[in-house]
Amino acid sequence: MDKITRKTSFGQWFSPINLQLLEDNVKTLKLDYYTKKLTTESFLKLLLFAQLVEIESLHALGDSLFDDHLQNGVDLDSISISQLSRRLNGMNPDIFQMLFLDLVGQTHAKTHYTKLVMPLKIIDSSTLPLNLTNHKWAKFRKTKAGVKLHLRLVFMEKGTSYPEKAVITTANEHDRGQLEIMVDDKKCMYVFDRGYLDYERFDRMTDDGYFFLSRLRKNAVIREVYNFKLPEDSAVLSDQMVLIGTTQNRAENYFRLLKVIDSKGNVLHLITNRFDLSAEEISEMYKSRWAIELFFKWIKQHLNIKKFYGQSEWAIQNQVFIALIVFCLNVIAQIETKSKRKTLQISRFLRASLWKPAHIWIRKIKGKTVP
Repeated sequence: MDKITRKTSFGQWFSPINLQLLEDNVKTLKLDYYTKKLTTESFLKLLLFAQLVEIESLHALGDSLFDDHLQNGVDLDSISISQLSRRLNGMNPDIFQMLFLDLVGQTHAKTHYTKLVMPLKIIDSSTLPLNLTNHKWAKFRKTKAGVKLHLRLVFMEKGTSYPEKAVITTANEHDRGQLEIMVDDKKCMYVFDRGYLDYERFDRMTDDGYFFLSRLRKNAVIREVYNFKLPEDSAVLSDQMVLIGTTQNRAENYFRLLKVIDSKGNVLHLITNRFDLSAEEISEMYKSRWAIELFFKWIKQHLNIKKFYGQSEWAIQNQVFIALIVFCLNVIAQIETKSKRKTLQISRFLRASLWKPAHIWIRKIKGKTVP
């Protein structure tokens, strides 16, 4: 029996989780076949709670179950650290990834994503450092270990953004190797940094009908073909049609090169295969890439990813996907309540009223006075 109800703030926040989908997959994989106490559903709720309140370890999480409200919330009165550890290290991350993708689908529907003429999708990666002694499987330098989160972020109008696709690899995986996995929709515009620079792939994306915007290295070899005229008040320095690369390493297609100045006064060289937009529109699109930097900053600072609970590859992936689920639940809460609060603030307001009636939390994130 699910004891989390919409009467509590946590229950309201948790409600978009598709428990039927979870139950079906748990039965198929027989995850709870020999489980008497820590079911997959209870474990999911416990991990989500841990991320929300930023619990630093499994020991601290176990101690949290002395709280009656939490016991009722997760349908669990106590659990040993060894049981938590076995579950975390032995749980296939495909389960949590499946729930994450289901929430992405819900977010698409609630943001009217399918009605957008040309959605903007930002691609980037971030390395999450690990202790080499305990994570030798993730070694990527002589004295370092880590995993890399490759992410695709949907950037909506009015600044709303949410993760859409995530791939977790060891830190030695190059960004360029994941680009083809991340690029699969011809009805959007992809934005990524120069870590994905690959002339051959740029040609292939253009020939296949994919649109992209990236940075070009300042020392890149280019040949100017045509100079586009800019408005007198334009903040863009130049707008050209160019060929890029040397005789040995070059692209066959014509591309558009823009030179713009960023907020720090640096000149950026932007390369794209879109010729139907104004130079100002292209420049604004690249500025949206900052949204993914903010996301990575948030996921490292506020979701305890800086300190993982387990040491196995599955344990690490499980915690990352739990973090992504938390973010998606925050986005859905923001959309459903029509809150003007930033997505990154939802967790903070929720922590202050976890087990209180849902209307208290909802009024808080709407910016209204709570009686």
